[in-house]
Amino acid sequence: MPRQARLDVPGALHHIMVRGINKSNIFEDDQDKAQFLERLGQTVIKGKCTVYAWVLMNNHVHILFKSGKDGVSAVMRKLLTWYALYFNRSHRRSGHLFENRFKSILCDEENYLLALVRYIHLNPIRASIVRTLKELDHYPWSGHRAIVGKAKHTWMDTDTVLSQFGNTKRKAITEYRRFVQEDIGKGQNPVLTGGGLIRSHGGWSQVLSMRRKGLKEESDERILGNGDFVQEILKEAEEKYLRQLKFRQSGLNIAEIIRQECKKGKISPEELKRGSKRRKVSEARTIIARRSSEELGLSGAEIARHLGVNTSSVNRAIARVEESAEL
Repeated sequence: MPRQARLDVPGALHHIMVRGINKSNIFEDDQDKAQFLERLGQTVIKGKCTVYAWVLMNNHVHILFKSGKDGVSAVMRKLLTWYALYFNRSHRRSGHLFENRFKSILCDEENYLLALVRYIHLNPIRASIVRTLKELDHYPWSGHRAIVGKAKHTWMDTDTVLSQFGNTKRKAITEYRRFVQEDIGKGQNPVLTGGGLIRSHGGWSQVLSMRRKGLKEESDERILGNGDFVQEILKEAEEKYLRQLKFRQSGLNIAEIIRQECKKGKISPEELKRGSKRRKVSEARTIIARRSSEELGLSGAEIARHLGVNTSSVNRAIARVEESAEL
């Protein structure tokens, strides 16, 4: 079954999961984690995102954040492209660091925010890196430490989480810790990580109950929420898709974008696809990558195949354009 396009609705809550290729480590030491964390902070501030939870494990990362006006893909592309270059340079390696695409589940904030904060922050206990909640309070590679007041990250919104537990900070921290403690030892939660309708309704028993009653609701693998929430998100995503569809129906495709930009830059498509680093050629390649992403919704891998370069080069080119647009 073909992979579905990522839902990238600005201002929505996203549970992001990033994994090393073939389950390999993406952090070799604490210095790597510190560099990733620093860059994460810079990137989400620039992207006007709100981070509620995060954890850095050796071979994967979880981040829970509300995206800004540019959506989730632009922010994650900048972060992961930068970090992959840093990691390869620091550890004298080459090639891909991450799986081809980070996983993003768009979540119903009202119903799932706190459950996801707890689920993400309990990763170190489930992996037996720390054993108790008290140890987790001081664990440096999880956002839990900031929520309980043992660290401060200016880019992380701890107030929103704590406001759900009490009117004073002290009481809120006590109740939040009790909430986290309740879930220790329960293992993975398929409702938060499973798929579609099962996830939306709390497990197969609820789904089967609905089916026996003849009830149906919208579901989607990319969304954590009930049927009404799924419909609302898909409607917003459809508007973006329809804009891209208009371009495609007008006859626009990547070959036509390449033709147009090569004509403007007075360069040949052959030189473009040979990987030439001549300034005019590089500039044209960047514009083609950006237009193909925005106007046609193509992935970095699809664009790379037409430009004769690798996917990371395309992602870096798009990230550079987005960076300059923000200045």
